[in-house]
Amino acid sequence: MDLANLNAFIAIAETGSFSLAGERLHLTQPAVSKRIAGLEQQLKVRLFDRLGREIGLTEAGRALLPRAYQILGVLDDTRRALTNLSGEISGRLTLATSHHIGLHRLPPLLRAFTRSHPEVALDIQFLDSEVAYEEVLHGRAELAVITLAPETRDPVRAVMVWDDPLDFVAAPEHPLARSSSISLADVARHPAVFPGGNTFTHHIVRRLFEREGLTPNIGMSTNYLETIKMMVSIGIAWSVLPRTMLDDQVARLPLPGIQLDRQLGYILHSERTLSNAARAFMALLDNQRKQNASGKGLLS
Repeated sequence: MDLANLNAFIAIAETGSFSLAGERLHLTQPAVSKRIAGLEQQLKVRLFDRLGREIGLTEAGRALLPRAYQILGVLDDTRRALTNLSGEISGRLTLATSHHIGLHRLPPLLRAFTRSHPEVALDIQFLDSEVAYEEVLHGRAELAVITLAPETRDPVRAVMVWDDPLDFVAAPEHPLARSSSISLADVARHPAVFPGGNTFTHHIVRRLFEREGLTPNIGMSTNYLETIKMMVSIGIAWSVLPRTMLDDQVARLPLPGIQLDRQLGYILHSERTLSNAARAFMALLDNQRKQNASGKGLLS
């Protein structure tokens, strides 16, 4: 079974589109179609139903998909295991991370890694944490440094590196910021801008309101925390931001007794073989975790 054809099959199954699969694989749409035709001819089954612009897996396609993941996963593990025998830290390391962590947490770690291991080609993918989780689960990234889910299930293993306190914020001139004492109910009555409903951060904040029998007035949403901060700073909404992002553009709201935080860290697939490069980057992250625990802060 041709591996290139299997990769094309998985890309179409995940994107629901021949053209999007081509973009992911850096191929033209006719080249992707040719690979699927070859796979269907080899297996003697139709793998996709094509109804107009809609693409869906047939019963045979649905049966093949988990096996295709397994085949490619075993081959990747074998390649890494054989490469690791040399002891060299080289090759390509595919690392997924969120935009916020990539901007605010990873630069000193990446600087230290590239200085120590110049032979490693870093492939950094900036993705929402939830998407990065799927990339690790399906073997397209060896590691992901993300906002950790409240619960992580096997075969994905999560390691917390940073505790990330979250604060309720508004513009300094916002009515909430000018009040000396406010409650969560007061906050809920004003428009808010939140990360998207599928994000781990959104769920953390929403659960706080639900415990109090409240529903936040979410007027807008975006997954980019820098954009949220800008929208808060001009006074059109309140939000919740990591404490590391606070400055004089936004004001921390006085909510006594309420403290939210999220955990940032890395995830890996516990049943896959990691490259030496991935293990070396994990060692940096683990060292960072120990420094955080001892109060020494970030690597320089």
